[in-house]
Amino acid sequence: MKVAVIGSGNIGTDLVIKVLKRSAALEVAALVGIDPESDGLAKARKLGVHTIADGIDGLVAMPGFADVEIVFDATSAGAHAKHAEVLAAHGKKVIDLTPAAIGPMVVPTVNLDEHLNAPNVNMVTCGGQATIPVVAAITAVTPVPYAEIVASISSRSAGPGTRANIDEFTETTSRAIADVGGAGRGKAVIVLNPADPPITMRDTVFALVHAPDSQTRQRIRESVEHVVAQVAAYVPGYRLKQQVQIDSVDQPGTLTEEPVTHQVTVLLEVEGAADHLPAYAGNLDIMTSAAVRVAETMAKAVARA
Repeated sequence: MKVAVIGSGNIGTDLVIKVLKRSAALEVAALVGIDPESDGLAKARKLGVHTIADGIDGLVAMPGFADVEIVFDATSAGAHAKHAEVLAAHGKKVIDLTPAAIGPMVVPTVNLDEHLNAPNVNMVTCGGQATIPVVAAITAVTPVPYAEIVASISSRSAGPGTRANIDEFTETTSRAIADVGGAGRGKAVIVLNPADPPITMRDTVFALVHAPDSQTRQRIRESVEHVVAQVAAYVPGYRLKQQVQIDSVDQPGTLTEEPVTHQVTVLLEVEGAADHLPAYAGNLDIMTSAAVRVAETMAKAVARA
């Protein structure tokens, strides 16, 4: 299946390289940018990829555009609103890596099968891709009235787009913890760490639950370990940092109206594959890896049909 990538920054360039190096189901038809001198377009040209420097209009005018079935949008939330309208008019499936959330939010291990036919799917955020599978794994065993995630990333891996969209990051991730992960309420925090050498992405999931007995605690641990292995199948650097912790807590008051007695704590690390981005930029790598997994799954579904 032919795909195009809009956005010639780090995420768009990494998408191109991942498809070229790792995907037998996808073929890159073009990388689209708005700056003819951008490093991403130059790198794509060296790799033999067709490049376009005049944005969405140039993509639509490209010979062979009719053969492109999926378009990745790695630009910004504001730009995606225009791109989504144009691409919908041409019947293209869109995988949105911005915080725009025009289409349904998708996390491959949690709800991809429900949205394979959606014209536009949103990849939530890096923190969402890293933590929502864990929240969903816990809610599959026992109700979670409240879940909170903390994503800590190197400040070097937070480009202008990330910094300009911090509010959208927290709002989108918080909503997805509930809507996709299944928690009653969700909260998200992002920390940009300036440490040198740069830190690898770390994520912590806190989930409040009520009175799990020893059997339920074991099922929670097994469910989390199972989903971590599922995510690691397409993000090899995704791993648990220690055994899942389940501890007694006092009633947290305003966090949840329901009685809770235990807190589940899951510590994660996300190391990037270093295809284009440095290995410490797991926050970007998990987004591109998840997006490629979505496109591959869509392509295989079309082939089966």
